[in-house]
Amino acid sequence: MRLNAYVMTAALAASVTVGLAAQPASQPRPSPPGTAKATLDGATITIDYSRPSVKGRKIMGALVPYGQVWRTGANEATTLTTDKAIDIGGLAVPAGKYTLYTLPSESEWKLIVNKQTGQWGTDYDEKQDLGRVPLKKAATTAPVEQFTISIDKAATGGTLKLAWENTELTAPITVK
Repeated sequence: MRLNAYVMTAALAASVTVGLAAQPASQPRPSPPGTAKATLDGATITIDYSRPSVKGRKIMGALVPYGQVWRTGANEATTLTTDKAIDIGGLAVPAGKYTLYTLPSESEWKLIVNKQTGQWGTDYDEKQDLGRVPLKKAATTAPVEQFTISIDKAATGGTLKLAWENTELTAPITVK
């Protein structure tokens, strides 16, 4: 009896090993990683996120539902790292690492800067919010297939920009 259990366990382990070996070592992710990075007035600001695509789907108000916190990308939580204190749209953000979420609505959006980090994108804890910032909403000049975050430099500071489908959202960034 004991020998049969051992043989079955060994056979199962071998089949799992063979199955894993048959898979490609690195499969492309449907929502690949992206990074927005800029140095503004001596502060290095980096945003790491995943970039979902439209793929013929309705995004705003459907895949990204209005009135619900959105992970602002896909997969793991979107992270903001800054080595100096900054201000995003009137919110003081000390140097450190944060998670970015958004709260979309048909007429206005809010950027949420959250102190919890390292979690999956859908693990949101409102009690960890550093604060919320209104985002300026505008239509894009052309459709944006893949979700994109960028940091555009200005004479002083810059602009945080999120764009997807036919929507562009912005907030000013200044260094404290």
